[in-house]
Amino acid sequence: MNHLFSLKGKVAIITGGNGGIGRGIARGFASAGSTVVIAARNEAKTADVVSEMEKEFDVQVLGIQANIAKEDEVRLMVKQVLSAFGRIDILVNNAGINKAKLPQTYETAEWDEIMDTNLRGAFLCSREVYPAMKAGGSGKIINIGSMLSLFGLAQAAVYGASKGGIVQLTRSLAVAWAKDHIQVNAILPGYINTDLTRRLKNNVPTINERVLSRTPAARWGEPDDLAGAAIFLASPASDFLTGVALPVDGGFSIMI
Repeated sequence: MNHLFSLKGKVAIITGGNGGIGRGIARGFASAGSTVVIAARNEAKTADVVSEMEKEFDVQVLGIQANIAKEDEVRLMVKQVLSAFGRIDILVNNAGINKAKLPQTYETAEWDEIMDTNLRGAFLCSREVYPAMKAGGSGKIINIGSMLSLFGLAQAAVYGASKGGIVQLTRSLAVAWAKDHIQVNAILPGYINTDLTRRLKNNVPTINERVLSRTPAARWGEPDDLAGAAIFLASPASDFLTGVALPVDGGFSIMI
């Protein structure tokens, strides 16, 4: 049964993999034997994570500086991965940004910035890895959504719109690429302790109590809590699962 969850011999790209949820998933993939590519904007932060993982895991880890909202940088990223490893088996579209504000206070440029990173970037990365996955005969794409793919939050209208779009993008890509043996699924994290949510706590003073009171697990999640679900969706164990949006939220989305 171990082979069902093994990622040995696989090459995985994790966007925004130098921190938070992305780092937790990257570490999980490395523990399952995958070669890991961390693509992110902060080169120094990425280098630190690459060094840390190389010391801890017996796998290859490559850091690439890339802004996934920019088409030319996404194409270069994919070219670099193929040049280094000759294949791409797994893509995790994790990179994301947010600005917590009331809807009427957003500037149009802020809408564009958030949507370009969170939704357009996921589409660009998926589109660019598709030929390599098709040529390889299979592939796994995991899009990182949010509880705001399901629920509304007054201070996160643009972020919520982008993460709602992630779910529909997941479904559409799953239908389009199933014939190529490419499974496309989404993970919807609950409230996870990351830099992004720490800023949310600062901007929405009541959020901590609201999350704890609604989460049956009675805690915020940690980035490592996402690793198991991501390994499952990246491994042969999920070969007949596609188009799913899987909450990993300590029960937040089922609590009334």
